[in-house]
Amino acid sequence: MKTLPKPADAAVTPRDDLPASPALSIIQNGPDSFAGRKVGVLVSNGCDGKLLKALQTAIEAEGAVMELIAPKVGGVETADGTELPAHHMIDGGPSVLFDAVALLLSEEGAERLAGEATARDFVADAFAHCKFIAFTAGAAPLLAKAGVAADADEGMIPLDSAASVAGFIESCAKLRLWARETRVKL
Repeated sequence: MKTLPKPADAAVTPRDDLPASPALSIIQNGPDSFAGRKVGVLVSNGCDGKLLKALQTAIEAEGAVMELIAPKVGGVETADGTELPAHHMIDGGPSVLFDAVALLLSEEGAERLAGEATARDFVADAFAHCKFIAFTAGAAPLLAKAGVAADADEGMIPLDSAASVAGFIESCAKLRLWARETRVKL
């Protein structure tokens, strides 16, 4: 709206002289773990099954839940031929359902998903909502198409081995990367 209407008169005069209360700060008083939270893992055919298993083990050890999102309802087949059922199809499992996300994609799978608006939105929305995003090198085409740089900030966490999973889980304990907020808000 170019011009706003006159606001209604307040029943009681608002006070703006009260100091900020540290006790009410969600950021200062947030949890110190990721327990009870949920990670959405976008997978594609050809993804690294061993890395996925390492991620699942770390998430469950933290007391969190992992759900798989796939391009199709039937799930995916990992690089070693293991069939994985999905909890969500990409069309019905947006990143807003999760506290953090991971992109475990083969390059071919990421290229296919880059053509899907829902997959691009999955990544772009997770970034805009200041979520921690772990990703494999194969996810590069989808990240690029979603307009999210792999090195945008410390909330973008490369997953290149089982050892890198621990850093992702440790970051997730912060719940959000609030420093990103000033760059994604209008």
